[in-house]
Amino acid sequence: MVFPLVVLLLLNRFSGMSTYLTINLPPTLLNALPPVDPTEEAATNNPRFGSFIDAHYDFIIVGSGSAGSVLANRLSENPKWKVLLLEAGSRGNPLTLVPLLAPAFQLTPYNWGYTMEKQDNCCRAMEEGRCSWPRGRALGGSTVINYVIYTRGNPEDFRRWEALGNPGWSYKDVLPYYLKSENCNLGKGCNSKYHGNGGYLSVDYPYATELTRAFLEGGIEMGEKVVDYNTPKYMGFSQIQANLRFGRRHSASSAFLDPISDRTNLHVVTSARVTRVLINPETKVAYGVEFFKKLVKHTVRAKKEIILSAGTFHSPQLLMLSGVGPKNHIRELGIPLIQDLPVGQTLYDHIAYLPLIFRINETMIPSTQALEPIESLKWLINGTGVLSSLGGVEALAYIKTDASKEVEDYPDIELILASIGSLQYDFGLISRPELRIRQDVYDDYFRPLENKPCYSILTMLLHPKSKGHLKLKSHDPFDPPLLYGNYFSDSENHDMKTILSAVRYSQRLSRTKAFQKYGATMYDKPVPGCENHVFDSDPYWECALKTMTTTLHHQVSTCKMGPPNDTEAVVDNRLRVYGVRSLRVVDTSVIPVTLSAHTSAPGMMIGEKASDIIKQDWGLSD
Repeated sequence: MVFPLVVLLLLNRFSGMSTYLTINLPPTLLNALPPVDPTEEAATNNPRFGSFIDAHYDFIIVGSGSAGSVLANRLSENPKWKVLLLEAGSRGNPLTLVPLLAPAFQLTPYNWGYTMEKQDNCCRAMEEGRCSWPRGRALGGSTVINYVIYTRGNPEDFRRWEALGNPGWSYKDVLPYYLKSENCNLGKGCNSKYHGNGGYLSVDYPYATELTRAFLEGGIEMGEKVVDYNTPKYMGFSQIQANLRFGRRHSASSAFLDPISDRTNLHVVTSARVTRVLINPETKVAYGVEFFKKLVKHTVRAKKEIILSAGTFHSPQLLMLSGVGPKNHIRELGIPLIQDLPVGQTLYDHIAYLPLIFRINETMIPSTQALEPIESLKWLINGTGVLSSLGGVEALAYIKTDASKEVEDYPDIELILASIGSLQYDFGLISRPELRIRQDVYDDYFRPLENKPCYSILTMLLHPKSKGHLKLKSHDPFDPPLLYGNYFSDSENHDMKTILSAVRYSQRLSRTKAFQKYGATMYDKPVPGCENHVFDSDPYWECALKTMTTTLHHQVSTCKMGPPNDTEAVVDNRLRVYGVRSLRVVDTSVIPVTLSAHTSAPGMMIGEKASDIIKQDWGLSD
């Protein structure tokens, strides 16, 4: 139990978060740690990180996540434009650079700490029946707390995006923006025309154990190919590509903001909570924002545009707080209506079954290995070793299951290999509360696996039919939004059937020669609450999936892009909010389709493309 305890002490010491952790450490340990105000950003002489300097800017960007950091970089390339970037969170600290610690930072104020509203047919093993929905609250947004997995989506994803009435968003249109951002460090893979060199964002392979080889070889035995999933030949098995630079997390802020710290026309204000977009009710022109910093309200204006890059939860929240949203919902909360739009009424999410665990006869990464001095030296000197592991996540596969009704070769599941097993790896001190797993569930199901070698497969549903939504809790901007995932609610039971088919596929994968080399056997203890079903029967798995399926943090579509005749659309194909001038949304909330990808890289692509769109609209071109 030494590893997680040391991690928590380090988090408290360097992050100043002892009073915010949801884990109860002994008072004697907490009292030994110096108090630090987590809302204070690092002192610096650079005006970028000081208070805002001017009352007027050309562009005001709200949110510094995957899209916002990119957008701030690209718009400030024009020295004649003054750009203000407002971020509700604070800067990261040295420990956020350690990829292995990704789960721990979801227990700190770097995470907004949101939960999905309770529903009967999912999250049954979670505290209060509510799944955790983490979102980053930091300079760099969720890229400061995520697993830095770099996946873009495939040509068919973007064909469908454009086919919905969104010209300019096909694969050939977006690929140049992925290449523009990327600085490839994938060895021979960088020779492909589908990878970029010299961009701001580093892409590299993370730490991997021998199980990665077994995963790839097992895939071949299953009739699949080993591929580079960030090319048009994406169907198959692959080692994960990650946003790592010298073994360190390469967040959106470290990639796109840190290198341009000398630009005096870009001002970045952290710990700045935007509460409203100012919109003239007569002309319907957005002209400024209100925000709070250290309990003081400020107003700042934009000469050209307000750009919301606050993410899938906060961009729609800010629109509705500003009077842009479903008219009945806006009016019932007493907010003056500016524009009736279906904000927040569409939400898609990637979900995955959590504890698909297989016992093996060899430990891949011992729980104490990260504490060995040699590992620290490897990471500090060479950027290698277990500290550069993505929380134990090593490889993935895009597959088409037996449940798919697609005619073309199009994946419906992403399999993710985790070599450390599951929640028992840290003895339930970090991963359990991170995922809100109840203590009694952990004690019954996961604790027997402590110090036992195993691996797990996450079965991520790529294209759910179930549709969620979000709405405001109240007119108070400091109230969190209400989040409804509506998992497993599709009328044809498509989502359940697809994940169940992925479970069966993973079982067959475990029986390949590659995995039998390690004696892989499925952990056969019944999930708590499902003991009345015959283990491994379809009814058992339906119960288990409803009990411990959770989000993989890829919500999209709450400010959906679409043509004027799309009744779900909030923005057009140039990211302009319908009915309100000088206001755009530039983040993953605009994505109108479910992507075969994690959303960090697509968010950066959206930021890159949006910057060119904005430059074109204001008479500039490359």
